[in-house]
Amino acid sequence: MGESPSYVLDLKNVSKSYGGVKALKNVDFDLKKGEIHCLVGENGSGKSTLIKIISGAEIPDHGSELNIRGQRFKSLTPIKSVEMGIQVIYQDLSLFPNLSVYENIAISEYNINRFSPVNRKKMKQMALEAMKKINVSINPNKLVRELSIADKQVVAITRAIATDAELIIMDEPTASLSKYEIDELLQLIKRLQQKGLTIVFVSHKLDEIMSISQRVTVLRDGDKIGTHDAEALDERKIERLMTGREFENKMPMIREITGQTVLELKNLSRKNNYKDISLEVREGEILGITGLMGSGRTELALSIFGMNKPDSGEIRMYGKAVSFKNNHEAIRSGIAYVPEDRLTEGLILPQPISTNMIVPVMDRLVNGIKALKKREKDALVGKWVGDIGVKTKNPENAVQTLSGGNQQKVVLAKWLITNPKVLILDNPTVGVDIAAKNSIYEIMKKLAGEGLAIILITDEVPEVYRNSDRVLIMSRGRIIDETSPDRISEKELNEKVIGGVLSV
Repeated sequence: MGESPSYVLDLKNVSKSYGGVKALKNVDFDLKKGEIHCLVGENGSGKSTLIKIISGAEIPDHGSELNIRGQRFKSLTPIKSVEMGIQVIYQDLSLFPNLSVYENIAISEYNINRFSPVNRKKMKQMALEAMKKINVSINPNKLVRELSIADKQVVAITRAIATDAELIIMDEPTASLSKYEIDELLQLIKRLQQKGLTIVFVSHKLDEIMSISQRVTVLRDGDKIGTHDAEALDERKIERLMTGREFENKMPMIREITGQTVLELKNLSRKNNYKDISLEVREGEILGITGLMGSGRTELALSIFGMNKPDSGEIRMYGKAVSFKNNHEAIRSGIAYVPEDRLTEGLILPQPISTNMIVPVMDRLVNGIKALKKREKDALVGKWVGDIGVKTKNPENAVQTLSGGNQQKVVLAKWLITNPKVLILDNPTVGVDIAAKNSIYEIMKKLAGEGLAIILITDEVPEVYRNSDRVLIMSRGRIIDETSPDRISEKELNEKVIGGVLSV
């Protein structure tokens, strides 16, 4: 291909080893000026390693070649990468929460001369000009900690614009955004493209990939499987390229649910959270709850789990009224809750996989002198590692060593060990790859088949449509519609969710 000026980046034979493990194996990767290029692959495929090499955070193995706008490098440093017009926006955004919007955008001004006073007027002007370039507007004086996730994302992008970036790499930028915010971000990315910027977009969400990209590069186990024009792909082909496997056709579930009612809510309300919520879920049923972000879904789930006390209304378990002062009482009554944010709410990352699994039942596994019954613990952990398919060589390894999908399986196992009657799953597949998603769906359906009542909360319409027996749509704290996959198409369900206020 050569070092054509139409390519802003051209990598040849890029490899990276960590000890005896090959994270990347002779990967070629190129980017055309002004394109949106999606980089996809399962967790552990090499995406993050490739990004770190481009950003100068990692040094590739001998024999790798990096060509950036005609200049050849064996490796980059973070400073050199920025000088060459490359900016990476990671999931954590790397913003300073206690600084203002304009200070974050013009943060590079702090490094110009350590011995001169900071010119805040110049910084603010620099920030406003960068925002104007991409037609966004945020109060420059507002502290970043006061912003929504979506606005923080905009600040991170604007900071890249302020450094005259020509290539912006975005790592899972939509993972924590609502449907509306995702649409806004995708429109912003298209505006960046119109300005001549090149974008690398990393996402597990195939619908986003199909809607925004010109080309797609697929990595699998450190190998480049191929680069394809997006118009030549569909979701099933991308899945097959990423995993090497063919998944079953994604048809909605149609089952007859005959089990008795396990959980019932009657006119449950909490000020500024939700109002007049009535629902029931039966043994063996998967009840989907969807709606735009801010609809009150998570607040409702936390009330059922004893962590967000309702102001009025009634919760019943098997027909008997219950009132939970805290989540311990809810757990004892047979309710389990898998939170959306597994990293901060579901797991103790430095602790072993085994410890994370047994936390809710620790009191059952200690003897009279408060020592852990090792044989019983090992047997219990071994059973669930096998039953739920956690991929690990040793359950005593830290849970942070696992992929996102396997971490989520550990959170699932942690609550299934309590033998719950109701399992609440709050966005259970956020940030996990396709194979892990399908594995979680299979586990969920297996548990329902064994009689567990499941509440699936998600803002992904395909997820709720293909994995629920019934679907409730929430908007502004209320249930505004109830349907089931046999009465509606996925497209119609999506339109109802986006529509907001509907006639029941």
